Amino acid sequence: MSELTYDSLMDDGNYLGSERARMENKVILDELERKKKARNLAVPTDDNKVKARLREIGEPITLFGERAADRRDRLIYVLSQINAARGDDHTMEEASSEESEEEGEEFYTEGSLELLQARRNLAEFSLPRAQKRVAQQRIDSKIPLGRIIDIRKKVFAGVKRFSNIGSQIGDERPISQVRFAPNNKILATGSWSGTVKLWNVPACTTIRTLRGHGDRVGGVAWHPQATLTQEEGLVNLVSGAGDMCVNLWSLNSDAPLSVMKGHADRICRVAFHPSGNFVASASFDTTWRLWDVNSSKELLLQEGHSKEVYAVEFQGDGALIASGGLDAVGRVWDLRTGRTAMVLDGHVQGIFGIDFSPNGYQIATGAGDDTIRIWDMRSLKALYTIPAHVSNVSDVRFFRADALPSFKTKAESADVLMNGITEDTDADKSHDAEDDIQEWKYRSGLYLASSGYDGYVKLWSADDWQLLRTLTTDSGKVMSVDLTSDGELLASSTYNRNFQLFAPEDVPV
Repeated sequence: MSELTYDSLMDDGNYLGSERARMENKVILDELERKKKARNLAVPTDDNKVKARLREIGEPITLFGERAADRRDRLIYVLSQINAARGDDHTMEEASSEESEEEGEEFYTEGSLELLQARRNLAEFSLPRAQKRVAQQRIDSKIPLGRIIDIRKKVFAGVKRFSNIGSQIGDERPISQVRFAPNNKILATGSWSGTVKLWNVPACTTIRTLRGHGDRVGGVAWHPQATLTQEEGLVNLVSGAGDMCVNLWSLNSDAPLSVMKGHADRICRVAFHPSGNFVASASFDTTWRLWDVNSSKELLLQEGHSKEVYAVEFQGDGALIASGGLDAVGRVWDLRTGRTAMVLDGHVQGIFGIDFSPNGYQIATGAGDDTIRIWDMRSLKALYTIPAHVSNVSDVRFFRADALPSFKTKAESADVLMNGITEDTDADKSHDAEDDIQEWKYRSGLYLASSGYDGYVKLWSADDWQLLRTLTTDSGKVMSVDLTSDGELLASSTYNRNFQLFAPEDVPV
């Protein structure tokens, strides 16, 4: 299969699919147009006049159990059907000035040329990634059920062995967020003192303290290639704070490489786009913003929440971004078009944590109503509600198996016997290695972690949403949680200035 690109997508004249799909699409559009015209129909509000009009057009004046409001709605529907059949916009009488004002034009804010180019770049980046993800999911769907059950048992058995291996005082004030570097060897912590610290893990020794904020740090995020292929002198880390600044950091300096200003209130969470070229920030000014890392300029100011925006996260493909606000509503935005792809409406308290599943279509939100909600973008509704904690759910993180662990290297090496002769088991080793890699790719997104203000970190299965493990901390409030991409470490930050490390009991650290 050829790689899907922006240009090939634009050149594909059959992107709507078959003729049947086009017809179904036309029916839907016609129905939406009919409903829009029906809203502009002026019909009488007096019930006697409604009955008279129904009799005039040959409809029953009333139906069993029908109320006056239902009768008026039926009249509107019938008139709209008649007008649609005639092919004209004939209405019974002129719409009132109030109704015409309500049906005003949709308002758009013109974007910059830089934003237009960024949207094109985002489309070009995300399309092949989505194609590869779907191709992998098709491969996973062919795994035998028995093999899937074995993988689940093995993965969940490891998750249930997580235990506390240490606690470290991280700062003078509460630690708001922890995030592991892509190489799983460095932990970044952001605290209310305004500092960002880098730690060796699991030794918990300080590498560097980054000072550049004048108020509490709300969020930190790593460049996708930081500590891997990204040079230390380039942008490797981003942080947002109460001083309304978004700072970009390298790994060889205590001072920020760039300070991006624009928000009108404190910044909570920040996120790096999978391409590494863009950063998003959520703020108490009721907006989230998209920044260009290379130019350090603001590309997009996005409104849409009625209260403070607390959480923001990118989808793995790079096409979507999700925001969660203290208005208890989450929104999924298509970065390529700027439109809302889904509204996550169901929580009754503010959303503090949000994360995309590696499968690309499920989203987890943690809120002040003590629950985690799982949303499915395919059905555009909540899939499951987890009664997760007995206080605020502060953070949610899916496990992402981005890095292959050491078994691949071991499988590729030859077995050497005691007498120095190499055993010829290449076929067996190759088969075992393929099984291990298949298992590792399948386990990505198989479980998630949550933290709460009840002092617990909890691990959940991500297929039947059952509790796998409850981990206690030394604080009453756990502020955030994160998992390494090799599945061997879990970190949490607490209100009492500590961060904790957890690992499976049988994993050497």
